[in-house]
Amino acid sequence: MPELPEVETVRRGLTPAMQGQVIVQADINRPDLRWPFPERMAERLTGKTVLQLRRRSKYILADLSSDETLLIHLGMSGSMLISGDPLGAFAHDHPAPQKHDHVVLHMANGARITFNDPRRFGAMDLMDTATAEAHPLLAKLGPEPLGNAFNEAYLAAALKSKNTPIKSALLDQRIVAGLGNIYVCEALFRARISPKRRAGQISAPRVHALVPIIREVLAEAIEAGGSSLKDFRQADGELGYFQHRFDVYDREGEACRHEGCTGVVERMVQSGRSSFYCVKCQR
Repeated sequence: MPELPEVETVRRGLTPAMQGQVIVQADINRPDLRWPFPERMAERLTGKTVLQLRRRSKYILADLSSDETLLIHLGMSGSMLISGDPLGAFAHDHPAPQKHDHVVLHMANGARITFNDPRRFGAMDLMDTATAEAHPLLAKLGPEPLGNAFNEAYLAAALKSKNTPIKSALLDQRIVAGLGNIYVCEALFRARISPKRRAGQISAPRVHALVPIIREVLAEAIEAGGSSLKDFRQADGELGYFQHRFDVYDREGEACRHEGCTGVVERMVQSGRSSFYCVKCQR
């Protein structure tokens, strides 16, 4: 599933083609994805201007001139691809319709935004912009890891009483929004913290050091266009490249990259997810 860097990459790619533009036609080709689409979705989108594209956790939010916000979640295999952008940022002609093109937005500038999702784990919803943060998918989210509310004091307080492994704690979207398996593995490696260590038992200085490390990993991943492992594509159809810079994720059996460490990357399963780490230098 796309994590924060992938979703932010898609948002940034969509912005030149969508923000400030009118949706002249919305084609809704099925009644649902993971959940049913909202009532009269095509009618509620058609003729509306996209005032702003923003991101909350792993969701893209498009604020519309109708005082509604379109919530988009890419799910496991969803992609939003741009074609026909007259600004020349995307040199793709409009492709022939594909089997899994479930939502197509025709913009006034000639761009076409196609939501394609073979596995249909994605989602779209419409909600009042003024109360968007109260939406069930957003209401319990923690602070954004790249925002000011995510700081050393906050994370230390949030983890202090947690008896769960630090890996599980950082994946808890109520503690910090948008982090997923890949980037938690990478951040814990850089911090030299074992994913098995109990969150509440980690010293304050080590917890404090995690905050800039998490931000650093995410910033590097966004700069690289995210990570393409299976289905992820940027809005222009290109792959992300951060997977070529993984230190531990999906590197089981390979040498640890910390200078002077003779360990190898190991894999274990935590709560049904693979954790990759160096047992020798991550404590």
